[in-house]
Amino acid sequence: MEPSSIEKTTVGEIVTADFRTAQVFADRGIDFCCGGNIPLATVCAQKGIDPAQIIRELEAVQKEPGEQSFNFASWPLSFLADYIVNTHHTYLKENDDQIAAYARKIAGVHGANHPEVIKIAALFEKIAADMTVHLKEEEEVFFPALKRAESARTSGHQPDSKDQEAMRAALAKLYREHEEIGEAVHAIRHLAHGYAIPGDACNTFALTYKKLKEFENDLHKHVHLENNILFPKATALFSS
Repeated sequence: MEPSSIEKTTVGEIVTADFRTAQVFADRGIDFCCGGNIPLATVCAQKGIDPAQIIRELEAVQKEPGEQSFNFASWPLSFLADYIVNTHHTYLKENDDQIAAYARKIAGVHGANHPEVIKIAALFEKIAADMTVHLKEEEEVFFPALKRAESARTSGHQPDSKDQEAMRAALAKLYREHEEIGEAVHAIRHLAHGYAIPGDACNTFALTYKKLKEFENDLHKHVHLENNILFPKATALFSS
C-alpha cells in the first residue's frame, strides 16, 4: 500500500506544523528533534508501530479544543532566538545544577542496589558541563551573528562576511553537539528504564527521575526549535 501524505512527512515537519503533536511522539519514545528528519512511515516501521494508530492520535491532538500551539516557523529568527534563550536556556540554567546534585545524592545512597544511578549521575554531570559551553556559544556567537544577518537581509543588504563565516562554523558545531547530547540523554533514559521508579526508591530518587524526564522533554523541544526551524532558516540567510 502506498504511504499516505502524512506518512511521507518527516516527524520534525509534523511537529513544526503543530507543536502539540510533540507529546504523541514523546510518549512513544520517537525522536522529533535530532532525528526529526525521518518520514513518519519509516519511524513507524523501525518502532513496530501501526501508522494508522499514530495518525489517529496525531489527528485527535490537533482537533482538541483550546489554545493553538505557537506557530514558531512564522516568527522572525531574532524573536525565535530570544524565545529559546528566555525559555529553554533559562530552564537549563535554573535546573542543571539541581538535577546534578540530586543525581549525585541518589548515586551515593542507592548506588549499591541500583548501580545504574552511578552511571546516570556521571552522564548528567557531563551533559550539564557540555550544555554550559553550548549555551555560551549560542548566546555569545551564533545568535548575535544571526540577528545581524537577519537585520541586513531585512534592510536589503548582504550579511557581513564575518557573520556568515561565524554562523557556518557555529552551525556545524551546534548540530554535532545536539547529536552528542541527545545520545547521552537517550542513554540515561535507557539506564533509568524509562524513568520507572523502583519499589525501594526514596522521595529524592523519585524526584530525580521526575526531573530527568522533565529535562529530557524540555531538551527535545529546545533542539526541535533549533534543528528543524531556526538552523535551516539561518542557513538560508547566507545561502540565498
